[in-house]
Amino acid sequence: MSANELQPDSQAATPELVTVALGVRSYDIVVGTNLLEQSGDLIAPLLTLPRTILISDETVAPLYAERTINSLSHHGVTCETIVLQPGEVSKNFSTLQDLLERLLESGAERGITLFALGGGVVGDLTGFAASILLRGVNFIQLPTTLLSQIDSSVGGKTGINSRQGKNLIGSFHQPRLVLVDTATLDSLPPRELRAGYAEMVKYGLIDDAPFFAWLEKNGAKLLAGDAATRRHAIAHCCRAKARIVADDEREAGRRALLNLGHTFGHAFEAECGYGEALLHGEAVALGMVMAFRISQQIGIASEVDVARVVTHLAANGLPVTAAALPRKARHRDALMNQMRHDKKVRDGRLHLILARAIGEAFIASEIDETDIAKALDAFLCEA
Repeated sequence: MSANELQPDSQAATPELVTVALGVRSYDIVVGTNLLEQSGDLIAPLLTLPRTILISDETVAPLYAERTINSLSHHGVTCETIVLQPGEVSKNFSTLQDLLERLLESGAERGITLFALGGGVVGDLTGFAASILLRGVNFIQLPTTLLSQIDSSVGGKTGINSRQGKNLIGSFHQPRLVLVDTATLDSLPPRELRAGYAEMVKYGLIDDAPFFAWLEKNGAKLLAGDAATRRHAIAHCCRAKARIVADDEREAGRRALLNLGHTFGHAFEAECGYGEALLHGEAVALGMVMAFRISQQIGIASEVDVARVVTHLAANGLPVTAAALPRKARHRDALMNQMRHDKKVRDGRLHLILARAIGEAFIASEIDETDIAKALDAFLCEA
């Protein structure tokens, strides 16, 4: 990472362009302010048909759907709207089936383009629906949360939850464009913003120690609303993910590093019921703490690095102890069982993402379950 990449442009006027290089499936991520008002200019040239369908939720649609539709209409593009119930409760077969039926009833044909306007739930559902509707149609991501802008909208992972765990049913289906309007973060509740910030910290912990150090200095300003700092950090994370996805589109190797904190995090989420008790980003924060604690426990990470991770997350309002979990979610055996259903299980063995240091994450396939149980016991006993 160059020194220039760590210097945000105080003007922040010109949108930043990041390309996800995947050959014929390549696409751009455009990062800027008030881009939804300009969405027609950016989207219309990519459309096969002048008819589109926008999928959003009851929280986001009233805020941003009209300005997107109006911009498209200036280019002669019609845009119908389907509004879903917000939250993880919608990431299931029932909602997916209803969405697909509504799309078919509307007369959707193969040349249509779907828009995902919202956070990760809307993006995952819309992308999955697009991947199987008429055996595949185009879709465009219009992420409105920090988490979706830097992570879930990029890379083509789509899916829904099942009784066995989070995101276990889905597909890889790349969008045609990701349009990141950073102004949408101004309407995001502070807790949701902090939850998204956990995924931002993840990029530094994986393989970018200078970025983590930059966040230690600038994270509070970013969360407080500084537009230039936000825009810079979001574009930086998108570049990082674009590089990883271009190298490993279907998570056969290095892309798995992006799951730092997620194996534990998904288990915590599942035991909490995928609701307001623990947001996804909060679960990831706890999971990253666990990953570094296990790394220290088995002698590969230093106490200093663990302390830096915990201190930074806590200083920015993210949970770092089991006290954040409701009592029903503090049972070690139940958490272990959830982890055994994780997508990263290979040949019956759980693969974890651990770290030798900040910025030095790796895929660990030889971690004994007794070490995981020991770390969980220590963590849960501190609640």
